[in-house]
Amino acid sequence: MLSEQDILLICQVGMGLFWIFTYILVIYKGWQDKTYGMPMVAICANISWEFIFAFFYPQNDLQRYITLIWFVLDVFILMQFLRYAPNEYRKMLSKKLLYFSFLITLIFSMLIILGIVYEFQDFEGKYVAFFQNLMMSGLFIALLLQRGNLAGQSMGIAVCKMVGTLFAAVGFYLYFRTPLITIISVATLFYDWLYILLIYRLQRKQLAK
Repeated sequence: MLSEQDILLICQVGMGLFWIFTYILVIYKGWQDKTYGMPMVAICANISWEFIFAFFYPQNDLQRYITLIWFVLDVFILMQFLRYAPNEYRKMLSKKLLYFSFLITLIFSMLIILGIVYEFQDFEGKYVAFFQNLMMSGLFIALLLQRGNLAGQSMGIAVCKMVGTLFAAVGFYLYFRTPLITIISVATLFYDWLYILLIYRLQRKQLAK
């Protein structure tokens, strides 16, 4: 029979691996479609969290390695955004203004995360991580609806993100349960499911043409 430690390890590794798969698929689809696959705010929030909890407040050794891998992959996602986003935003923002907006968003993301860490004594970053995951689910949906196509998006990205979320939600529900994290987990899973549904509908629409 699996011990509590074994179950936690399974959830931690499952979460880490499936979000690694998510990032790899975002990079691959972005390279394939010559676009970016993650919205600006999500990139800034993710890379800020990963930098802080890989270098300033590292957790156990396994999680630190996972976080470092996430960070490296997010650097590639960031590079794709900086390369391809100016072309998509050219009607609204100049390249310089877009890059300036990105820099300001990155700085504020870092400061807000640090502020939450100190104010709520959340030196493991769990509350910020769950809020960011919920935000990312909404932003992926918004990007999909904004574009109206599957550029930078895929069923693989959506499914891997949801499975990673499920591992995190189960692990925290079993052993670190709080009402807030439980509510955020359920909301995130709902929006991840909606994201999968929207991608499925777009795939069907493309096949019908």
